[in-house]
Amino acid sequence: MKQITLQDSFTLSGKGLHTGAVIEATFAPAPENHGYKILRTDIEGATPIDAVAENVVATNRGTVVGKGENTVSTIEHAMAALYASGVDNCLITVNGPELPILDGSAKPYYDAVQAAGLVEQKLDKEYFYVKHKIELADSETGSKIMLLPDEDFTVDVKVNFESPVLANQYATLDNIADFGSEIAPARTFVFVREIEPLLKADLIKGGDLENAIVIYDSPIEQSELDKIADAMGVEHIKPEHYGFINSDEPFHENEPARHKLMDLIGDLALIGRPLKGRVIATRPGHTINSRIAKMIRNEIRRNDVQAPVYNPNAEPLMDNNAIRHHLPHRYPFLLVDKIIDRSDNYIVGVKNVTTNEPFFQGHFPQEPVMPGVLLVEAMAQTGGLLVLGTVDEPERYSTYFMKIDNVKFRQKVVPGDTLLFHVSFLTEMRRGCAVMKGRAFVGEKCVCECEFMAQIVKNK
Repeated sequence: MKQITLQDSFTLSGKGLHTGAVIEATFAPAPENHGYKILRTDIEGATPIDAVAENVVATNRGTVVGKGENTVSTIEHAMAALYASGVDNCLITVNGPELPILDGSAKPYYDAVQAAGLVEQKLDKEYFYVKHKIELADSETGSKIMLLPDEDFTVDVKVNFESPVLANQYATLDNIADFGSEIAPARTFVFVREIEPLLKADLIKGGDLENAIVIYDSPIEQSELDKIADAMGVEHIKPEHYGFINSDEPFHENEPARHKLMDLIGDLALIGRPLKGRVIATRPGHTINSRIAKMIRNEIRRNDVQAPVYNPNAEPLMDNNAIRHHLPHRYPFLLVDKIIDRSDNYIVGVKNVTTNEPFFQGHFPQEPVMPGVLLVEAMAQTGGLLVLGTVDEPERYSTYFMKIDNVKFRQKVVPGDTLLFHVSFLTEMRRGCAVMKGRAFVGEKCVCECEFMAQIVKNK
Protein backbone atom coordinates (compact mmCIF):
# COMPACT_ATOMS: atom_id res chain seq x y z
CA MET A 1 0.00 0.00 0.00
CA LYS A 2 1.25 3.44 -0.95
CA GLN A 3 0.82 6.61 1.07
CA ILE A 4 -2.27 8.63 0.14
CA THR A 5 -3.09 12.31 0.13
CA LEU A 6 -6.03 14.39 -1.12
CA GLN A 7 -6.38 14.98 -4.83
CA ASP A 8 -7.90 18.45 -4.33
CA SER A 9 -8.33 20.88 -1.46
CA PHE A 10 -11.69 21.53 0.19
CA THR A 11 -13.02 24.01 2.74
CA LEU A 12 -15.70 23.57 5.41
CA SER A 13 -17.07 26.29 7.65
CA GLY A 14 -19.40 26.36 10.64
CA LYS A 15 -19.68 27.09 14.34
CA GLY A 16 -17.06 25.98 16.78
CA LEU A 17 -18.60 23.75 19.43
CA HIS A 18 -16.89 25.47 22.34
CA THR A 19 -16.24 29.03 21.12
CA GLY A 20 -19.48 29.47 19.15
CA ALA A 21 -17.53 31.46 16.56
CA VAL A 22 -17.86 30.84 12.83
CA ILE A 23 -14.73 28.97 11.78
CA GLU A 24 -13.33 28.02 8.38
CA ALA A 25 -11.02 25.05 7.86
CA THR A 26 -9.26 24.10 4.63
CA PHE A 27 -7.87 20.62 3.97
CA ALA A 28 -5.08 20.47 1.39
CA PRO A 29 -2.86 17.81 -0.18
CA ALA A 30 0.53 17.30 1.47
CA PRO A 31 3.79 15.58 0.47
CA GLU A 32 4.91 12.11 1.53
CA ASN A 33 5.77 11.55 5.20
CA HIS A 34 4.07 14.86 6.06
CA GLY A 35 1.39 13.31 8.26
CA TYR A 36 -1.46 15.42 9.60
CA LYS A 37 -0.53 19.02 10.43
CA ILE A 38 -2.79 21.89 11.51
CA LEU A 39 -1.89 25.54 10.93
CA ARG A 40 -3.75 28.40 12.60
CA THR A 41 -3.97 31.35 10.22
CA ASP A 42 -5.35 33.70 12.89
CA ILE A 43 -2.06 33.64 14.85
CA GLU A 44 0.71 35.62 13.20
CA GLY A 45 3.85 33.56 12.77
CA ALA A 46 2.21 30.35 14.00
CA THR A 47 3.91 27.13 12.96
CA PRO A 48 2.01 23.99 11.93
CA ILE A 49 1.07 21.66 14.78
CA ASP A 50 1.81 17.98 14.23
CA ALA A 51 -1.43 16.13 14.97
CA VAL A 52 0.25 13.38 17.00
CA ALA A 53 -0.45 12.01 20.47
CA GLU A 54 2.48 13.67 22.25
CA ASN A 55 1.08 17.08 21.24
CA VAL A 56 -2.28 16.46 22.96
CA VAL A 57 -2.56 19.15 25.65
CA ALA A 58 -6.18 18.70 26.81
CA THR A 59 -9.02 16.17 26.52
CA ASN A 60 -12.01 17.86 28.16
CA ARG A 61 -15.01 17.35 25.80
CA GLY A 62 -12.70 17.01 22.83
CA THR A 63 -9.10 16.42 21.81
CA VAL A 64 -6.83 19.47 21.83
CA VAL A 65 -3.37 19.53 20.22
CA GLY A 66 -0.85 22.33 20.37
CA LYS A 67 2.16 23.97 21.89
CA GLY A 68 1.82 26.96 24.20
CA GLU A 69 -1.00 29.24 23.09
CA ASN A 70 -0.98 27.73 19.60
CA THR A 71 -3.70 25.10 20.12
CA VAL A 72 -6.55 23.60 18.10
CA SER A 73 -9.40 21.68 19.69
CA THR A 74 -12.23 19.36 18.61
CA ILE A 75 -10.06 17.71 15.97
CA GLU A 76 -11.26 14.12 16.48
CA HIS A 77 -14.08 14.10 13.90
CA ALA A 78 -11.82 15.36 11.11
CA MET A 79 -9.02 12.98 12.16
CA ALA A 80 -11.41 10.02 12.07
CA ALA A 81 -12.62 10.96 8.59
CA LEU A 82 -9.07 11.27 7.23
CA TYR A 83 -7.93 8.05 8.90
CA ALA A 84 -10.92 6.02 7.73
CA SER A 85 -10.44 7.33 4.19
CA GLY A 86 -6.85 6.09 4.17
CA VAL A 87 -5.33 9.59 3.99
CA ASP A 88 -1.79 9.69 5.36
CA ASN A 89 -0.74 13.25 4.55
CA CYS A 90 -2.86 16.40 4.87
CA LEU A 91 -2.34 20.04 5.81
CA ILE A 92 -5.28 21.66 7.61
CA THR A 93 -5.44 25.44 7.89
CA VAL A 94 -7.98 26.93 10.29
CA ASN A 95 -8.78 30.53 11.26
CA GLY A 96 -9.67 29.80 14.88
CA PRO A 97 -8.84 27.72 17.96
CA GLU A 98 -10.97 24.71 16.96
CA LEU A 99 -12.32 22.88 13.94
CA PRO A 100 -16.00 23.47 13.12
CA ILE A 101 -18.44 21.06 14.73
CA LEU A 102 -20.78 21.08 11.67
CA ASP A 103 -23.60 18.59 12.41
CA GLY A 104 -21.74 17.00 15.33
CA SER A 105 -20.61 13.96 13.36
CA ALA A 106 -17.72 13.01 11.08
CA LYS A 107 -19.99 12.68 8.05
CA PRO A 108 -19.46 16.19 6.56
CA TYR A 109 -15.70 15.71 6.81
CA TYR A 110 -15.83 12.17 5.42
CA ASP A 111 -18.08 13.18 2.52
CA ALA A 112 -15.82 16.14 1.69
CA VAL A 113 -12.75 13.89 1.64
CA GLN A 114 -14.48 11.49 -0.75
CA ALA A 115 -15.60 14.36 -3.00
CA ALA A 116 -12.08 15.84 -3.09
CA GLY A 117 -10.69 12.48 -4.18
CA LEU A 118 -7.57 10.59 -3.17
CA VAL A 119 -4.24 10.14 -4.92
CA GLU A 120 -1.49 7.57 -4.32
CA GLN A 121 2.01 8.78 -3.60
CA LYS A 122 5.34 7.09 -4.27
CA LEU A 123 6.36 5.95 -0.79
CA ASP A 124 4.89 2.97 1.05
CA LYS A 125 2.55 3.29 4.02
CA GLU A 126 4.11 2.49 7.36
CA TYR A 127 1.75 0.51 9.59
CA PHE A 128 1.89 -0.15 13.28
CA TYR A 129 1.29 -3.88 13.73
CA VAL A 130 -0.12 -5.06 17.05
CA LYS A 131 1.95 -8.18 17.74
CA HIS A 132 1.07 -8.74 21.38
CA LYS A 133 -1.61 -7.63 23.80
CA ILE A 134 -1.40 -3.95 24.71
CA GLU A 135 -3.64 -2.89 27.58
CA LEU A 136 -4.40 0.33 29.45
CA ALA A 137 -6.96 0.78 32.23
CA ASP A 138 -8.15 3.66 34.43
CA SER A 139 -9.48 2.40 37.76
CA GLU A 140 -11.14 5.74 38.57
CA THR A 141 -13.31 5.92 35.47
CA GLY A 142 -13.59 2.21 34.70
CA SER A 143 -12.20 2.90 31.22
CA LYS A 144 -10.13 0.20 29.54
CA ILE A 145 -8.60 -0.21 26.09
CA MET A 146 -7.03 -3.43 24.85
CA LEU A 147 -5.26 -4.00 21.54
CA LEU A 148 -4.87 -7.52 20.14
CA PRO A 149 -3.14 -8.87 17.02
CA ASP A 150 -5.33 -8.95 13.91
CA GLU A 151 -4.75 -8.89 10.17
CA ASP A 152 -6.97 -5.82 9.75
CA PHE A 153 -8.10 -2.79 11.75
CA THR A 154 -11.26 -3.58 13.72
CA VAL A 155 -12.87 -1.87 16.70
CA ASP A 156 -15.31 -2.94 19.44
CA VAL A 157 -16.66 -0.34 21.86
CA LYS A 158 -18.72 -0.97 25.01
CA VAL A 159 -20.21 1.92 26.98
CA ASN A 160 -22.25 2.35 30.14
CA PHE A 161 -23.58 5.83 30.95
CA GLU A 162 -25.43 4.87 34.15
CA SER A 163 -28.53 6.53 32.75
CA PRO A 164 -32.16 5.36 32.48
CA VAL A 165 -32.07 6.52 28.86
CA LEU A 166 -28.62 5.21 27.89
CA ALA A 167 -27.59 2.10 29.78
CA ASN A 168 -25.28 -0.49 28.23
CA GLN A 169 -24.51 -0.06 24.53
CA TYR A 170 -21.94 -1.47 22.18
CA ALA A 171 -20.78 -0.76 18.64
CA THR A 172 -18.53 -2.70 16.27
CA LEU A 173 -16.60 -1.84 13.14
CA ASP A 174 -15.23 -4.93 11.39
CA ASN A 175 -14.38 -3.24 8.09
CA ILE A 176 -13.02 0.29 7.81
CA ALA A 177 -14.82 0.58 4.46
CA ASP A 178 -18.10 0.69 6.42
CA PHE A 179 -17.06 3.78 8.37
CA GLY A 180 -18.83 6.22 6.05
CA SER A 181 -22.24 4.58 6.37
CA GLU A 182 -22.15 2.98 9.83
CA ILE A 183 -20.01 5.26 12.02
CA ALA A 184 -19.47 8.68 10.41
CA PRO A 185 -23.12 9.88 10.80
CA ALA A 186 -23.10 9.31 14.59
CA ARG A 187 -23.44 12.71 16.32
CA THR A 188 -21.91 13.93 19.53
CA PHE A 189 -24.22 13.90 22.54
CA VAL A 190 -24.68 15.58 25.88
CA PHE A 191 -26.92 15.09 28.92
CA VAL A 192 -29.01 18.08 29.98
CA ARG A 193 -27.62 17.71 33.50
CA GLU A 194 -24.09 18.30 32.09
CA ILE A 195 -24.87 21.50 30.19
CA GLU A 196 -24.75 24.06 33.00
CA PRO A 197 -21.36 22.86 34.37
CA LEU A 198 -19.97 22.85 30.82
CA LEU A 199 -21.17 26.42 30.23
CA LYS A 200 -19.57 27.50 33.49
CA ALA A 201 -16.34 25.90 32.25
CA ASP A 202 -16.57 28.17 29.17
CA LEU A 203 -17.35 25.21 26.88
CA ILE A 204 -20.07 24.24 24.33
CA LYS A 205 -21.01 27.87 23.52
CA GLY A 206 -21.76 26.71 19.98
CA GLY A 207 -23.77 23.64 20.95
CA ASP A 208 -27.37 23.33 19.83
CA LEU A 209 -29.96 20.76 18.78
CA GLU A 210 -28.57 20.81 15.24
CA ASN A 211 -25.08 19.61 16.14
CA ALA A 212 -25.63 17.37 19.19
CA ILE A 213 -28.01 14.79 20.60
CA VAL A 214 -29.39 16.21 23.86
CA ILE A 215 -30.53 13.64 26.41
CA TYR A 216 -32.92 14.36 29.28
CA ASP A 217 -32.53 11.64 31.90
CA SER A 218 -32.96 13.23 35.35
CA PRO A 219 -35.57 15.61 36.82
CA ILE A 220 -34.79 19.32 36.38
CA GLU A 221 -37.09 22.22 37.23
CA GLN A 222 -38.61 23.97 34.22
CA SER A 223 -37.10 27.25 35.38
CA GLU A 224 -33.64 25.69 35.27
CA LEU A 225 -34.30 24.26 31.82
CA ASP A 226 -35.39 27.71 30.62
CA LYS A 227 -32.26 29.23 32.11
CA ILE A 228 -30.08 26.71 30.28
CA ALA A 229 -31.96 27.34 27.01
CA ASP A 230 -31.47 31.09 27.36
CA ALA A 231 -27.77 30.66 28.05
CA MET A 232 -27.41 28.61 24.86
CA GLY A 233 -29.68 30.84 22.79
CA VAL A 234 -32.19 28.12 21.93
CA GLU A 235 -35.94 27.85 22.31
CA HIS A 236 -37.48 26.78 25.61
CA ILE A 237 -38.33 23.10 25.72
CA LYS A 238 -40.73 21.33 28.06
CA PRO A 239 -39.79 17.64 28.04
CA GLU A 240 -42.70 15.38 28.92
CA HIS A 241 -40.59 12.30 29.61
CA TYR A 242 -37.02 11.09 29.66
CA GLY A 243 -35.36 10.63 26.30
CA PHE A 244 -33.90 12.55 23.38
CA ILE A 245 -34.95 16.19 23.19
CA ASN A 246 -34.06 16.52 19.50
CA SER A 247 -36.97 16.53 17.08
CA ASP A 248 -35.26 14.11 14.70
CA GLU A 249 -34.74 10.47 15.58
CA PRO A 250 -31.25 9.06 16.24
CA PHE A 251 -29.77 7.64 13.07
CA HIS A 252 -29.38 4.39 15.02
CA GLU A 253 -30.47 3.24 18.47
CA ASN A 254 -26.84 2.90 19.57
CA GLU A 255 -25.76 6.19 18.03
CA PRO A 256 -23.92 7.31 21.22
CA ALA A 257 -21.82 4.13 21.24
CA ARG A 258 -21.07 4.58 17.54
CA HIS A 259 -19.99 8.15 18.20
CA LYS A 260 -17.65 6.93 20.94
CA LEU A 261 -16.20 4.48 18.42
CA MET A 262 -15.71 7.33 15.96
CA ASP A 263 -13.98 9.47 18.60
CA LEU A 264 -11.69 6.54 19.39
CA ILE A 265 -10.66 6.21 15.75
CA GLY A 266 -10.00 9.95 15.58
CA ASP A 267 -7.77 9.77 18.64
CA LEU A 268 -5.94 6.66 17.40
CA ALA A 269 -5.21 8.56 14.18
CA LEU A 270 -2.77 10.56 16.32
CA ILE A 271 -0.50 7.49 16.40
CA GLY A 272 0.74 8.80 13.05
CA ARG A 273 0.47 5.42 11.33
CA PRO A 274 -2.48 3.25 10.35
CA LEU A 275 -2.94 0.43 12.82
CA LYS A 276 -3.26 -3.28 12.13
CA GLY A 277 -4.96 -4.89 15.10
CA ARG A 278 -8.20 -5.32 17.00
CA VAL A 279 -9.16 -2.57 19.44
CA ILE A 280 -11.53 -3.45 22.30
CA ALA A 281 -12.57 -0.44 24.38
CA THR A 282 -14.74 -0.27 27.49
CA ARG A 283 -16.05 3.19 28.39
CA PRO A 284 -13.52 4.96 26.15
CA GLY A 285 -12.97 8.71 26.31
CA HIS A 286 -10.52 11.20 24.89
CA THR A 287 -8.23 10.95 27.92
CA ILE A 288 -7.60 7.21 27.83
CA ASN A 289 -7.70 7.22 24.01
CA SER A 290 -4.86 9.75 23.93
CA ARG A 291 -2.91 7.88 26.61
CA ILE A 292 -2.83 4.63 24.65
CA ALA A 293 -1.96 6.52 21.47
CA LYS A 294 1.00 8.03 23.35
CA MET A 295 2.06 4.54 24.51
CA ILE A 296 2.18 3.38 20.91
CA ARG A 297 3.99 6.54 19.80
CA ASN A 298 6.65 5.83 22.44
CA GLU A 299 7.08 2.30 21.12
CA ILE A 300 7.43 3.65 17.58
CA ARG A 301 10.13 6.08 18.70
CA ARG A 302 12.03 3.25 20.40
CA ASN A 303 11.85 1.14 17.24
CA ASP A 304 11.56 3.35 14.16
CA VAL A 305 10.91 0.21 12.08
CA GLN A 306 8.96 -2.74 13.48
CA ALA A 307 10.16 -6.24 12.81
CA PRO A 308 8.40 -7.56 9.69
CA VAL A 309 5.34 -9.72 10.17
CA TYR A 310 6.32 -13.31 9.47
CA ASN A 311 3.85 -16.10 8.88
CA PRO A 312 5.82 -19.31 8.22
CA ASN A 313 2.68 -20.92 6.78
CA ALA A 314 2.30 -18.32 4.02
CA GLU A 315 3.57 -19.06 0.52
CA PRO A 316 6.81 -17.11 -0.06
CA LEU A 317 7.09 -14.63 -2.91
CA MET A 318 10.43 -16.24 -3.83
CA ASP A 319 11.61 -19.63 -2.60
CA ASN A 320 15.22 -20.83 -2.57
CA ASN A 321 15.06 -22.02 -6.17
CA ALA A 322 13.80 -18.63 -7.38
CA ILE A 323 16.50 -16.86 -5.38
CA ARG A 324 19.24 -19.01 -6.93
CA HIS A 325 17.83 -18.13 -10.35
CA HIS A 326 18.44 -14.44 -9.61
CA LEU A 327 21.59 -14.48 -7.45
CA PRO A 328 24.92 -16.05 -8.45
CA HIS A 329 25.74 -17.06 -4.85
CA ARG A 330 25.91 -20.74 -3.97
CA TYR A 331 26.82 -22.90 -0.96
CA PRO A 332 28.24 -21.96 1.44
CA PHE A 333 27.61 -18.29 0.67
CA LEU A 334 23.92 -18.03 -0.24
CA LEU A 335 22.51 -16.45 2.92
CA VAL A 336 18.85 -15.85 2.05
CA ASP A 337 16.35 -18.72 2.16
CA LYS A 338 13.19 -16.97 0.91
CA ILE A 339 11.51 -13.64 0.22
CA ILE A 340 8.20 -13.08 2.01
CA ASP A 341 7.34 -9.47 1.14
CA ARG A 342 8.37 -6.75 -1.28
CA SER A 343 7.24 -3.51 -2.87
CA ASP A 344 8.89 -0.98 -5.15
CA ASN A 345 10.77 0.44 -2.17
CA TYR A 346 11.53 -2.44 0.21
CA ILE A 347 11.99 -6.20 0.47
CA VAL A 348 11.82 -8.71 3.33
CA GLY A 349 13.95 -11.87 3.37
CA VAL A 350 14.30 -14.83 5.74
CA LYS A 351 17.36 -16.79 6.82
CA ASN A 352 17.05 -19.81 9.13
CA VAL A 353 20.28 -20.16 11.09
CA THR A 354 21.22 -23.78 11.86
CA THR A 355 24.09 -25.38 13.69
CA ASN A 356 25.20 -26.94 10.38
CA GLU A 357 26.40 -23.59 8.98
CA PRO A 358 30.05 -24.09 8.00
CA PHE A 359 31.21 -20.86 9.67
CA PHE A 360 30.19 -22.17 13.11
CA GLN A 361 33.10 -24.64 12.99
CA GLY A 362 35.51 -21.80 13.71
CA HIS A 363 33.29 -18.94 14.95
CA PHE A 364 33.27 -20.07 17.73
CA PRO A 365 33.32 -23.83 18.42
CA GLN A 366 32.38 -23.51 22.11
CA GLU A 367 29.95 -20.64 21.63
CA PRO A 368 28.76 -20.50 18.00
CA VAL A 369 28.02 -16.94 16.84
CA MET A 370 27.13 -15.88 13.29
CA PRO A 371 29.84 -13.46 12.08
CA GLY A 372 28.67 -9.87 11.84
CA VAL A 373 30.17 -9.52 8.38
CA LEU A 374 27.88 -12.32 7.18
CA LEU A 375 24.85 -10.53 8.62
CA VAL A 376 25.78 -7.54 6.49
CA GLU A 377 26.35 -9.82 3.50
CA ALA A 378 22.93 -11.45 3.99
CA MET A 379 21.27 -8.03 4.03
CA ALA A 380 23.21 -7.09 0.90
CA GLN A 381 22.02 -10.24 -0.89
CA THR A 382 18.45 -9.38 0.10
CA GLY A 383 19.02 -5.84 -1.18
CA GLY A 384 20.42 -7.30 -4.39
CA LEU A 385 17.10 -9.04 -5.00
CA LEU A 386 15.35 -5.68 -4.45
CA VAL A 387 17.61 -3.97 -6.98
CA LEU A 388 17.31 -6.80 -9.52
CA GLY A 389 13.57 -6.37 -9.38
CA THR A 390 14.00 -3.04 -11.18
CA VAL A 391 15.39 -4.54 -14.41
CA ASP A 392 14.22 -6.93 -17.10
CA GLU A 393 15.97 -10.30 -17.24
CA PRO A 394 17.47 -9.95 -13.73
CA GLU A 395 19.37 -13.23 -14.14
CA ARG A 396 21.68 -11.37 -16.55
CA TYR A 397 22.78 -8.87 -13.87
CA SER A 398 24.82 -8.94 -10.66
CA THR A 399 25.04 -6.47 -7.78
CA TYR A 400 28.28 -5.43 -6.08
CA PHE A 401 29.11 -3.59 -2.86
CA MET A 402 30.45 -0.06 -3.29
CA LYS A 403 30.20 1.32 0.25
CA ILE A 404 29.05 0.34 3.76
CA ASP A 405 28.21 2.90 6.46
CA ASN A 406 26.79 3.12 9.97
CA VAL A 407 27.02 -0.58 10.76
CA LYS A 408 25.70 -1.48 14.21
CA PHE A 409 25.59 -4.89 15.87
CA ARG A 410 23.09 -5.02 18.74
CA GLN A 411 22.79 -8.71 19.62
CA LYS A 412 24.54 -11.93 18.69
CA VAL A 413 22.87 -14.40 16.32
CA VAL A 414 23.14 -18.10 17.19
CA PRO A 415 21.95 -21.45 15.84
CA GLY A 416 18.18 -21.78 16.04
CA ASP A 417 17.52 -18.11 15.29
CA THR A 418 15.31 -17.05 12.39
CA LEU A 419 16.60 -13.87 10.81
CA LEU A 420 14.27 -11.42 9.08
CA PHE A 421 15.95 -8.90 6.78
CA HIS A 422 14.17 -5.64 5.97
CA VAL A 423 16.00 -3.70 3.23
CA SER A 424 14.70 -0.47 1.72
CA PHE A 425 15.87 2.19 -0.72
CA LEU A 426 17.17 5.40 0.85
CA THR A 427 17.37 7.14 -2.53
CA GLU A 428 16.17 6.49 -6.05
CA MET A 429 18.32 4.37 -8.36
CA ARG A 430 20.84 6.53 -10.22
CA ARG A 431 23.11 5.20 -12.96
CA GLY A 432 22.71 1.68 -11.72
CA CYS A 433 23.60 2.58 -8.13
CA ALA A 434 21.32 2.13 -5.16
CA VAL A 435 21.70 3.38 -1.58
CA MET A 436 19.84 1.13 0.85
CA LYS A 437 19.14 0.70 4.55
CA GLY A 438 19.19 -2.80 5.93
CA ARG A 439 17.98 -4.15 9.26
CA ALA A 440 18.17 -7.70 10.58
CA PHE A 441 15.69 -8.88 13.21
CA VAL A 442 15.44 -11.91 15.45
CA GLY A 443 11.93 -11.92 16.83
CA GLU A 444 11.09 -8.30 17.63
CA LYS A 445 14.71 -7.27 18.25
CA CYS A 446 16.88 -5.51 15.70
CA VAL A 447 20.21 -7.38 15.89
CA CYS A 448 22.05 -5.51 13.14
CA GLU A 449 21.59 -2.50 10.89
CA CYS A 450 23.63 -0.72 8.24
CA GLU A 451 23.50 1.52 5.20
CA PHE A 452 25.17 0.45 1.99
CA MET A 453 25.57 1.35 -1.64
CA ALA A 454 25.45 -1.28 -4.37
CA GLN A 455 25.86 -1.15 -8.12
CA ILE A 456 24.04 -3.32 -10.59
CA VAL A 457 26.18 -4.55 -13.49
CA LYS A 458 25.21 -6.55 -16.55
CA ASN A 459 27.06 -9.86 -16.73
CA LYS A 460 29.48 -10.38 -19.60
